[in-house]
Amino acid sequence: MTRVTLIKGDGIGPEISESVVKIMKSAGADIEWDIQTAGLDVVEKEGTPLPDRVINSIKQNKVALKAPITTPIGKGFRSVNVQLRKALELYANIRPCKNIPTIKTKFDNVDIVVVRENTEDLYAGIEEKIDDNTAHSIKIITRDASIRIAKYAFDYAVKYDRKEVCVVTKANICKLSDGLFLECAREVAKEYPQVKFREILVDNCCMQLVQNPSQFDVLLLPNLYGDIVSDLTAGLIGGLGVAKSANIGKDCAIFEAVHGSAPDIQGQDKANPMALLLSGVEMLKYIGQSDAAKKIEKALFATLNSGVRTADIGGSAKCSEFTDEIVKNIEKV
Repeated sequence: MTRVTLIKGDGIGPEISESVVKIMKSAGADIEWDIQTAGLDVVEKEGTPLPDRVINSIKQNKVALKAPITTPIGKGFRSVNVQLRKALELYANIRPCKNIPTIKTKFDNVDIVVVRENTEDLYAGIEEKIDDNTAHSIKIITRDASIRIAKYAFDYAVKYDRKEVCVVTKANICKLSDGLFLECAREVAKEYPQVKFREILVDNCCMQLVQNPSQFDVLLLPNLYGDIVSDLTAGLIGGLGVAKSANIGKDCAIFEAVHGSAPDIQGQDKANPMALLLSGVEMLKYIGQSDAAKKIEKALFATLNSGVRTADIGGSAKCSEFTDEIVKNIEKV
């Protein structure tokens, strides 16, 4: 049995967490859940959205599944996601984006993996208010972090038989910071002659993605561009409601749904658990429970093929109904 930290989040987080736990249990996943709370509700009770107990739980268990946590815009506490990545040195954000059967999109040949550096860039959070009319943010790019994420991207390409790594920057404008990231990618690419390597500017990359996404395989990006482009690629396969994500470090890994906490539908049984479920499937593979992962994938696709789906992906099923149908299909696998 594997002990896994489960962060239920807030908003719709607890609802979709319950759905995923139920589905995994029905698939025979051998997991002991260490349930932890974080986010808005915890601030009121404990004075922080991310208590030390949560970080300690993940450090002890080495793996976590996390539902969405609300991040206040323009005020309030700093993103819990960013805090977790820094505290646990989860330097690689991996966002596989591949077409899902029966979910109609503008393109049917998308199979892209976004590899995003996760610890620095503007997300270092180094900001200064100069006066009432001026604020500065410092963009941090280091050689060590850039080399590390580039190696991860190329190792990933080799491990999963991907053909190309394309580094995405704005090095024509940010010549020192993005220039360093690009320089490091070029250095690492020389160590992997079996993997094709190319370079593209981030604005051109975005245009190319919405015109001809099938040309891309593995995308390697600094933190900010990776955040933006990974959401764009999610849109190519149906949106954040179906997008899976992993944050990988040397010692720990967190698998999470990257969509928002959707407080407007909280408690209404309308949420789509797919993003968290698919992230959970990747987690099962990571901890060596591939049989349960395969059962869930087959049952999920069978459910979608039958027309049972939540409203955000063209159906009318409630979250609980969608969950129950997946469980029924698991029993048939």
